[in-house]
Amino acid sequence: MTRFQGVWAILRGERGRTRKLGKLLVLLRPYRGRVILMFVALLLATAAALAPPYLLGRAIDDGVKAKDLSFLTWVTIAFLLAAGVNFAATYAQTYLTNWVGQRALADLRRRIFSHLQTLSIGFYSRNRSGVLISRMTNDVQALDSLVTDGIVTLFAASLTLILTAGILVFLDPGLALVTFLVFPVLAIGSVAFRIASAGAYRLTREKIALVTAYLQETISGVRVVRAFGQEPRHEAQFSGLNDENRGANMKTVYLNAAYFPAVEMLSAVATGAILLYGGNQVLDDALTIGVLTSFVFYLQSFFDPIQQLSQLYTTYQAGMAALDKIFDLLDEEPEVRDAETAIDLPQIKGTIEFDDVTFGYGDTGALALDHVSLSVPPGQTVALVGATGAGKSTLAKLVARFYDPNEGRVLIDGHDLRDVRERSLREQLGIVPQESFLFSGTIRDNIAFGSPDAEQDDVEAAAKAVGAHEFIERLPEGYDTEVGERGGQLSAGQRQLVAFARAAAADPRILILDEATSNVDVHTEAGIERGLRRLLAGRTAIVIAHRLSTIRDAGRIVVLDHGRVAEQGTHEELLTAGGAYARLYRDWAEQAAA
Repeated sequence: MTRFQGVWAILRGERGRTRKLGKLLVLLRPYRGRVILMFVALLLATAAALAPPYLLGRAIDDGVKAKDLSFLTWVTIAFLLAAGVNFAATYAQTYLTNWVGQRALADLRRRIFSHLQTLSIGFYSRNRSGVLISRMTNDVQALDSLVTDGIVTLFAASLTLILTAGILVFLDPGLALVTFLVFPVLAIGSVAFRIASAGAYRLTREKIALVTAYLQETISGVRVVRAFGQEPRHEAQFSGLNDENRGANMKTVYLNAAYFPAVEMLSAVATGAILLYGGNQVLDDALTIGVLTSFVFYLQSFFDPIQQLSQLYTTYQAGMAALDKIFDLLDEEPEVRDAETAIDLPQIKGTIEFDDVTFGYGDTGALALDHVSLSVPPGQTVALVGATGAGKSTLAKLVARFYDPNEGRVLIDGHDLRDVRERSLREQLGIVPQESFLFSGTIRDNIAFGSPDAEQDDVEAAAKAVGAHEFIERLPEGYDTEVGERGGQLSAGQRQLVAFARAAAADPRILILDEATSNVDVHTEAGIERGLRRLLAGRTAIVIAHRLSTIRDAGRIVVLDHGRVAEQGTHEELLTAGGAYARLYRDWAEQAAA
């Protein structure tokens, strides 16, 4: 890429960032009254801070040299008054800035979290959870520095620079011109710094996201790491990611180390030139000592904002890189969404129909389901069997509308799922996955998760229906027992029983069990089969299971093979037919007997 192309890419990126910054400023709209007060306070604080050097010059020329004690007294009073105004205005500006900033960022976190709730399941299959966590933590923290410090510094430094330049011209145009000669050098240096650091700060956001993602993944899988004794390998991989993160940050350190001292050097050179030129004018009586003193003090007020704006660039780059990442996430569109004409799904009976359904994940070209047609009457339990990858879980996911089919339709009671609102579907749907996920909290909280208004009697009834009540009662705190993160305080079988009870408490019309007994031992499995029969009674159910003993009583068994329906019927019918199911059942029986 040529240098011109690089600059052009930066300019295009800035236009995009300007649009995203505009979206960020929209977050301040609910607090615009306080934002206006903040800028008023900022204006007062800046004006009060610029008064002392001018007052000092007047005190020297018209007070000390003229030996006018009265004038010197009034100048002192004005000096103290300016200090008081600066204190009060700075206090108000600091308080209002952080008040508005913290609320705006809290709103942004809520917006990110709410947006994450709307994204389709496929999005989470493609993105690591640790990276998404980094968006809400590391990147919002970088925006915090930009919003609460960067924006105020930008306006305060710019206002100070403009007002100081005006005062310098007012005091002595010739000295002001000497000062302004350093501007072209500063401008060239700033552009060079901008080009050199364009990608450095974005890289730091990417690297810290990878560190966070790996940390989250390792902590989640710490039992596997310890079980296989792979701590040294994980430490080495984390060290590599950590070193890459350090290297990315060091690039910004090298740039800052070269640029900011250069600004300080220019400030010192300009001050030396003013002292030399202005001192000669004082000796020639063309300038008073008070004006020269004020001018030298104002030089600090002139170069300090330039230094602040230069340092702000670090915060700006980090904040804007974070802003890019956050709004890239917020710009993600859900793959499955309600149509504008979508209606609420009425109370359903539970008829499910697959009308020539074809579906594949992503752009791989492989089909998970290939022209599947299947009809399930209300109240029937349908078991799906087949080899791994046959399409069993995909069929269930389409019923839950986690995905939409590429071709064909999925209907419930004659309603195409693309024509109904997702929430109205899920409210009448219960799902028990293979890995039963429990949230931190009590057993009662988890059972009532799908029906928050459930009373204690409802919770206990759901637990009794699936055979979970007995083990819960034996726990020290009963239903108030804390399950820990992801249910870690319970055994795998206990977690699965609580997940069954959670589905029962929601009283769904359609129930999906996705290999839901795979983590339950044979003894426990036999105990909950009676509860499952009560749970499934009167409901349409789709049961996916590798343990074929759990589905022998299903109303119908559907055998899937490479995304197609190979055969279907009752357990006895399929065994008599001697086809794919008979072979699967024979293989399972041999393994169970071994």
